[in-house]
Amino acid sequence: MEQKPNTTLIVLSFFSIYFIWGSTYLLNKIAVTELPPFMLAGIRFVSAGIIIFIIAKALKINISVTPRQLLNTIIAGFLFLTFGNGVVVWALKYVDSGFAALEISAQPLVVLLLMRLIQGKKIQTMSVIGVILGFIGIYLLVSQKEIISQENSVMGMIMIFVCMISWGYGSLFVGKADLPKNYFVNTGYQMFTGGIMLMLASLAFQEQWTSPVSWGNPVKYSMILLIIFGSIVAFTSFNYLLKVVSPEKVATSTYVNPIIALLLGWYFLNEQITTQSVIAAAILLTGVYFINTRKKLVIFSRFMKQP
Repeated sequence: MEQKPNTTLIVLSFFSIYFIWGSTYLLNKIAVTELPPFMLAGIRFVSAGIIIFIIAKALKINISVTPRQLLNTIIAGFLFLTFGNGVVVWALKYVDSGFAALEISAQPLVVLLLMRLIQGKKIQTMSVIGVILGFIGIYLLVSQKEIISQENSVMGMIMIFVCMISWGYGSLFVGKADLPKNYFVNTGYQMFTGGIMLMLASLAFQEQWTSPVSWGNPVKYSMILLIIFGSIVAFTSFNYLLKVVSPEKVATSTYVNPIIALLLGWYFLNEQITTQSVIAAAILLTGVYFINTRKKLVIFSRFMKQP
């Protein structure tokens, strides 16, 4: 008999991807001011992967995988980390951390459209409304003169959107793929292989590497937090949730991530929060709610039927 998912573990995992990931935009923004993006992401994920394997060995967890599982973790590592995360870190050189989080809050919209295109899943009425609101919110967000006037900001916005497609496809792929049964080990292989590919990308783009000794304290602290919490804790939670709940529900982390990122970017980095960004966020997140809610829309009715 299949074991029932642990409710407490699910709640803690959602807390992890909601709040910890919301803070990673700030941490990456701080680190990328000194470090080249692919080097930064590569060191972060390779270090996290090695730490996971050390912990697994200490806990006597079997880390052996089949060739198929190894291949699938490499594919997932590329979709989520090498491309899906590495390029976002690169984009943070040109866009604010809060803005990046807001744009990525459209992730459920991307997942929904991919599920329609790849899996043929029918889009319900509430979701159609959510898609329309999502596109309106994205337009309001990316059309601001204060943002598009910044150097390379448009390229940064485009690449973030491409990363969302990679991350969305990865979510669907992981939900069906043959992967290591232990979520901790699964995370370790994705982190390590994704990080190796990021390091190779760093070498290919001839990024200048520097010793950790020369890094400023804010960068050192940011890297430690990114490795332990942003990588090991949050990504293990993410992989666990993809196996026990639907991809659309996992994507609801984008309700909270942009709010956390906006507030932290404003408080610590003095990033500007424009009125148009607030309106765009409200419309976009309302759209995300419509995409994920199971309630049926009843016009001119005083009561909503509960799911």
